[in-house]
This record gives sequence, structure tokens and C-alpha cells, in this order.
Amino acid sequence: MLRTLYSADHEDFRQTARAFVERTLLPGYEDFVAAREIPRSAWHAAGKADLLGLEIPENFGGTAPEDYRFNAVLQEELGAASMAFHSCFQMHFDVAVPYLTIYGTPEQQARWLSGAATGDLVMTIAMTEPSGGSDLAALRTSAVRRDDSWVLNGSKTFITNGYTADLVIVAARTSPEKKAKGITLFAVESGTPGFERGRKLDKVGQPEANTSELFFNDVVLTDEHVIGEVDRGFIQMMEQLPQERIGAAVGNLAQARSILNETLDYARTREAFGQTIGSFQHNKFLLAELVTKIDVTQAYVDACVDAHARAELTAVDAAKAKYWTADIQNEIVDACVQLFGGYGYMKEYRVARAWLDARVTRIWGGTNEIMKEIIGRDLGL
Repeated sequence: MLRTLYSADHEDFRQTARAFVERTLLPGYEDFVAAREIPRSAWHAAGKADLLGLEIPENFGGTAPEDYRFNAVLQEELGAASMAFHSCFQMHFDVAVPYLTIYGTPEQQARWLSGAATGDLVMTIAMTEPSGGSDLAALRTSAVRRDDSWVLNGSKTFITNGYTADLVIVAARTSPEKKAKGITLFAVESGTPGFERGRKLDKVGQPEANTSELFFNDVVLTDEHVIGEVDRGFIQMMEQLPQERIGAAVGNLAQARSILNETLDYARTREAFGQTIGSFQHNKFLLAELVTKIDVTQAYVDACVDAHARAELTAVDAAKAKYWTADIQNEIVDACVQLFGGYGYMKEYRVARAWLDARVTRIWGGTNEIMKEIIGRDLGL
């Protein structure tokens, strides 16, 4: 089905994004996997191509088209190549940076946004803790007021870009008695005394994405490090999670479509018992079902992206997109592994790596069970 979401300007931007992926990211894939991180040179290349400043005003070196469809185009190209490419860059330009552009003071924006646009400064946000992830209201990391400063203590885990980030937005409890209404966001710079990183975590998939634990031991911060208002961090996160979730949905579907297209090509050429495997009725019907599911899902995701570009996307609709695309993605990729047979279980084949990479999409950004809880509450249940 012909998609109507994008204009000629968006498709022109797609060519820039695709060129970056093909020239910078794909050739370095094996090296990135070995290092368990995307090197700074790749971030600089993204900055030079004006890919990191989609949420950054022009006076700080960004492009700020104020049209989320450009964000979606970039995430489609990243996701089609690798879920790790998508998760790392999305975390920076689509998730973390908006906390500065929306809630940051003019001084904070002047201090950090220019570097974020060029790739000199990589960002992430640290919400998840060892004791729990989806229940943000129960986080234990604390920031205690001491004279004119804040003293931050606690730990975070499963943080994308955590090992190499130059600026981490940390959610911490500042008023325990207020529970969810007593959380504040702080900007913590690399090199701050008391801020330490754990090892790069050994994940099932997405090895090229650096994911790590973060530790904060008596980290002294000032009011200049507070992002937004004190005790409004939970509200700020709830306001921004729909963008993170629709971005995740875009990446999920892009990866699934890319792998499905490769599988269709394989089914048209691979022969067994004297005929192509795609011509067997079971496989033909299965592929017909998968193509239908991805096209129908694409229509919903496109509608969500369009709604978000008009500032009309609800948290409930974003939750639907996140959970449904994660399920569809995993269903499609798993079926593609089966169609590839033994080759589908070999890591040298992209379908095998995609299968490993996709599993986490039903967990991060709020588990699919939490997404269903959000939807159920909206139904009055």
C-alpha cells in the first residue's frame, strides 16, 4: 500500500539518513560489535550530516524542523539496518535531548545543546534501577538537599549509551514523602566526582550498543543541574514517554520489514524438492499473513506519527503502538528464522542477529504488560 505520511522533503532527508547508515555504520558493524559500542567518529559523522539536531534549535547548531516525521524517517533507516543503531541514536536525539530543549534553562541549553548537535556530547537518560524498571514511581536513587547543593546517591542499570555518554539525565527521589510527586531530574556530566560506570553489560542481542550500570556515590550537584522543576520529574517523564514509545514502534516495524523483505527474496530463490520454498502453500500463506500484518500495523504507526507531528498523540495510543509493534516484530522475525532453516540460526546471517536483537523490544520502554495496563485503565477497567 502506498504510504502518504511523508512529503518529498522527508524522502530527500531519507536519502541523507540512508547514506549515513550505508557509509558510516554498516561498514563498521563488526568493529562496533567487538568494541561493544558505536565509536565517537560515527557520532561526529551523524552530527556533520545534520542528523542529531532534529530536536535542537538552529541557534545551537540544530535543524529543528518541528516536524516529528523527520525523526521517524531517521529512525526507520536506523532500525532497518540494526536495532542497536536505532536504540543508541534514538536515545540521544529523540529521547534525551528533548528534556533539555523543553525543560532546560537557557543556560543549560547553551552549555550542552551545541555539543549534542555535533556529536561531541552524547546523551542518555537513566531511569531503570536494579530493583525495578517499569515502576518509575518506586525508584530508590535519591538526591538530598545539603546547604546550596544536592547530594545524589544510587544506581541505575540497563542504560543505553551509559558507558560512553557525556551527559546523563538522572531521575532521583527528592521528596520521599510525596512518592511519585517527589522525583526530580538532574543532569550529571561525565567526570563528575562520585559518578562511576560499571561494565558494558553482556546482552543477548544488540552487542554493538553499549549498555551499562551507573553508580552515584555522594555526587554533589547544584541547582544548575536540575532539569525542569524540583519534584516534577515524574510528570516530565510521563510527558515525554509517548515520544520514546512511538519512536520505538517506528524502529520495531522498520527492522521487521527489512528482515521480511530479505526473507521474501530468499523464499523466491531457495529451492527444495525441485521448487522454490516460497511456492509451497504453507510458506506462501505464511508470508501473505506476515506481509498483511506488517502493512496493517504500518498504517496505525503512520497515523500515530502523524498525530505526534501535530502534538495530538495520546499516551494510550503510543502504548498501543509500542506493544503491538514489538509483538508483530518478534512474530515476523521468528517466522523468518524458520523460513531460513538452519541458516537462520547462524549469526553470520542477519536474520539470526535480528532475532536476538528484537527480543528486548517487548521489555524496554515499559514492558508490553505495562502498555496493556495503560490501555486497560483507559477503558475504565
